[in-house]
Amino acid sequence: MMLDYFTYAAVVLLVIIFLTQAVRVLREYERGVIFTLGRFTGVKGPGLIILIPVVQQIVKVDLRVMVQVVPPQDVISRDNVSVKVNAVLYFRIVDPERAIIKVGDYMAATSQLAQTTLRSVLGKHELDEMLAERDKLNADIQETLDKQTDVWGIKVTAVEIKDIDLNETMVRAIAKQAEAERLRRAKVINAMGEQQAAEKLVEAGRILAQEPQAMQLRYFAALHDIAGERSSTVVFPLPMNLLDHLTPRGGTT
Repeated sequence: MMLDYFTYAAVVLLVIIFLTQAVRVLREYERGVIFTLGRFTGVKGPGLIILIPVVQQIVKVDLRVMVQVVPPQDVISRDNVSVKVNAVLYFRIVDPERAIIKVGDYMAATSQLAQTTLRSVLGKHELDEMLAERDKLNADIQETLDKQTDVWGIKVTAVEIKDIDLNETMVRAIAKQAEAERLRRAKVINAMGEQQAAEKLVEAGRILAQEPQAMQLRYFAALHDIAGERSSTVVFPLPMNLLDHLTPRGGTT
């Protein structure tokens, strides 16, 4: 009787061990890469899956979007400016089989590849492009990474450049350049204003020359403006045609 009890307990224990090793539950975002006696036999999940203990092994793969911070990289731009650039990489696994079989550690491989790609792509552009065209650079880096990680079953969804650090000398040089640019724009705007004012004055003179009465009204308006000022000095505008009668004509004695 005692022997039957121990036999029953042993059988129950073996069943529990078997179920513990054989039954696996994978979440919605997980997949299991199955190896039978060391050979790849398929990808299973999500949900409940049954494995043959000892004979089959499973490697779980997360299909969610993963985030990696690319550490600061020393980059020399095409115009020979040294900067430090860091970025953020977003990627996900689209083929669990290749991600496990084709590369030993896809996380480390993707991180190292992102660092070298960041240096190589940014080194082809000038500093002004790095500062003003980040969206274009992000797209170039993403496209380059995506082509190289495709054989690993990895899809690079986005690359975002975070910071571009410059040394103090370059910061001062950029500040001087920006100040010179503002001064240039101010001078151009001032010159355009002078040009427009001159054109309007010429147009006004042409209109006044066609109507003598308009010139007389302008004369009265000037007197009104002068009289409105509280000053002890009164200035009377003198018409130019009056000076023609006071000055001698050329060729007369």
